[in-house]
Amino acid sequence: MKITLNGTIKELPQSVLLTDLVSQYCKNPKHIIAEVNGEIIKSSNWTQKTVADGDTIELVGFVGGG
Repeated sequence: MKITLNGTIKELPQSVLLTDLVSQYCKNPKHIIAEVNGEIIKSSNWTQKTVADGDTIELVGFVGGG
């Protein structure tokens, strides 16, 4: 299965849940916004969202500072 994650094509062995993908690629998922195929997915729905072949996913983290 191939997806595009933050602009990079990734090969995944099988379909996964969005929550698993976020956990694998992000240090602190509490500060992440996930977008799948242009739609923002609430973190409360990550455990129900299955990543499918061909999906485009953007994981964006917020960093504070000044």
